[in-house]
Amino acid sequence: MARPIQAGSRAKGPLAKAEHVPAAPGAPAPRQANLDGGATRRPIAIYADGANVAEMLAAYRAGRVQGFTTNPTVMQKSGVTDYSAFAREVLSVIRDLPISFEVFADDFAEMERQARLIASWGENVYVKIPVTDTAGRFSGELVRRLAASGAKINVMAMLTAQQVARVCQVLNPEVPAIVSVFAGRIADTGRDPVPVMREVVEIARALPRVQVLWASPREVLNVYQAEECGCHIVTVTKALLDKLPMRDKDLDELSRETVEMFYRDAQRAGYRL
Repeated sequence: MARPIQAGSRAKGPLAKAEHVPAAPGAPAPRQANLDGGATRRPIAIYADGANVAEMLAAYRAGRVQGFTTNPTVMQKSGVTDYSAFAREVLSVIRDLPISFEVFADDFAEMERQARLIASWGENVYVKIPVTDTAGRFSGELVRRLAASGAKINVMAMLTAQQVARVCQVLNPEVPAIVSVFAGRIADTGRDPVPVMREVVEIARALPRVQVLWASPREVLNVYQAEECGCHIVTVTKALLDKLPMRDKDLDELSRETVEMFYRDAQRAGYRL
């Protein structure tokens, strides 16, 4: 029999095996995924990645996730036209879980202005800062200034351990922060992201308030890989979130359901030969 697991339920299995660093002191206390069979260590936190307000609020109210991330691309795809209005709507309900909003400028002065405005929206808000601008110039000095001011930063679009090491040198050790490594994009190049993510976790271990986020997962397996690497957070789209209950599902039954799906769809389409 399958043993479905919802984010927020307890279970044993691959996600229970990873050693896990506690969440950042001073950060909002998220509802944890609790996939560790009741062990005392924290399991990985599942953050919903998207900008569909109805889906975000549904996931929040159902207790399915422990945080949220957004970006201009998913906002545009979801039809968001007013950034501030979108943020206000979401934050009017989601006040107790971390949520990341991204700057969208390409010069550091304007990035900083946007970042300080975004940071003012709430205690649970993290400001997403790209590791470089579009010309590849490192954003370290901007990150240093923002972190020194007490802003919670989510440095994103990193793909190497070297980038993470540089960022960790400019973060404020007294302020919670997230380092987002786009493991899925590493995998898109034919490289295994797991060794990179393990190295990143070790680098970040020196800063207890820094959390490592496995970003851009391509399949549910990546959730388990992120947990086994020791990552604190993994982002998931709604499509992946909806697949989490498939954990340990009987493969013979899944095979039968797959055949049934193809048959049902062919019938609905009215195909004839």
